[in-house]
Amino acid sequence: MAKVGIVMGSDSDMPVMAKAADILEELGIEYEMTIISAHREPDVFFEYAKSAEQKGFKVIIAGAGMAAHLPGMCAAIFPMPVIGIPMHTTSLGGRDSLYSIVQMPSGIPVATVAINGGANAALLAAKILATSDEQLLLKLKDYSTKLKEQVQAKDAKLQEVGYKNY
Repeated sequence: MAKVGIVMGSDSDMPVMAKAADILEELGIEYEMTIISAHREPDVFFEYAKSAEQKGFKVIIAGAGMAAHLPGMCAAIFPMPVIGIPMHTTSLGGRDSLYSIVQMPSGIPVATVAINGGANAALLAAKILATSDEQLLLKLKDYSTKLKEQVQAKDAKLQEVGYKNY
């Protein structure tokens, strides 16, 4: 049963949302991914958000651009955590999406990551799930160790070849 719902407003959001899916797969977290427009098909959206808890979702990762109502509307209906990913837009560089997601009314929180922050959204979802899953917590610790080792390897290369030959 999927623990995370990944929902996006358009297939143009897929490259960012795929990064979230990749991280969840790496950590062994089941997810369900779908495209739903909160504006163009509100009835389908409402059914998705209402049924998410029954499907077993513990977290929803919602990505949207421009007006970016999808994450906030998920949070208004779904009783569990929602993580919003603001998408980069050509008109305002994603600031419009970011403001739409972070400026939620009191009582309807949406956790928000950086513009196009699919990977961090998945890691935040994993950390939420890890509060009640010891095995997942160990996987997250291993993931952090790998990141540390990557930085150390890059520094070792820099020290060996110098910045001009890096």
